[in-house]
Amino acid sequence: MTSCEDNCERLEEIRMFSVYRYQQPEPGTSRTVRFEGRHFGSEVSLFVVDADPGRGPALHVHPYAETWVVRKGEAEFTVGDDKTRGFAGDIIVGPANVPHRFENVGTGRLEIVCIHPSQTFEQTFV
Repeated sequence: MTSCEDNCERLEEIRMFSVYRYQQPEPGTSRTVRFEGRHFGSEVSLFVVDADPGRGPALHVHPYAETWVVRKGEAEFTVGDDKTRGFAGDIIVGPANVPHRFENVGTGRLEIVCIHPSQTFEQTFV
């Protein structure tokens, strides 16, 4: 897992903002970029996930709602006892304190942004 505060290339830092360049993962590899807001004065943290078919996080919970933005591919989301599919362009929200996960169920790569409304990640795997 890549962590922006350590490994993202800082292209430009100006008083009001910082810019970080996305780096394409090597073919045949999955990658998750971890951006923790506290390191940048932001109230939001996020994961940018680029995953192979069949990949996704284990079941876990947060004390806040998590928002997913599917950028490319197809994912199956499990939230509590419910399941739904998400496709490119879909935005899905899972409520706080409800176990959830997603998995790439498509035939190609899944690109998804996982938004956490917190300066830090707070998650417990179940």
